[in-house]
Amino acid sequence: MIKKAIYPGTFDPVTLGHLDIVKRGLELFSELIIGIAENPKKKPLFSVEERKEMFEKSLEEIGLNGKVKVKTFNTLLVEFAKKEGAVAILRGIRIVSDMDHEFTMASLNRKLYPEIETVFLMPSDEYAYLSSSAVREIAFYGGDVSPFVTKFVEKKLREKFESFRRGAL
Repeated sequence: MIKKAIYPGTFDPVTLGHLDIVKRGLELFSELIIGIAENPKKKPLFSVEERKEMFEKSLEEIGLNGKVKVKTFNTLLVEFAKKEGAVAILRGIRIVSDMDHEFTMASLNRKLYPEIETVFLMPSDEYAYLSSSAVREIAFYGGDVSPFVTKFVEKKLREKFESFRRGAL
């Protein structure tokens, strides 16, 4: 039986922590779909198309291209999960405060779509502190983000902030 899961997020940008969750999610599910959200409450640095490209190129860099599908969505997560035939939503939990929000969302999702389960994974220790917002801040100030992202994402961050500094954004 195919056990399909959705790993949703804004992924602005995708980090090695996200990719760690993908690798481990593939051990639990026979099919994994990355759902890149167009969240109206967030103002992302990268467009949804750029975020999709960064995720796809990052999967290539780590040898997982073809094993994971990357899609975008602008609906309720449970609607996207239903449409894709997913049985689970995969979420990474870094710190206790993440759990408060994620527990609430999992409960709401279950009310809207009782057949869906939410599976929480803790990141590997080396990524427990890592967030996309921290990576963006380091990149904004010209810091080295190579320990936190793939080469392609590092390049895209550098390009984005160089154009920002030149006033081209």
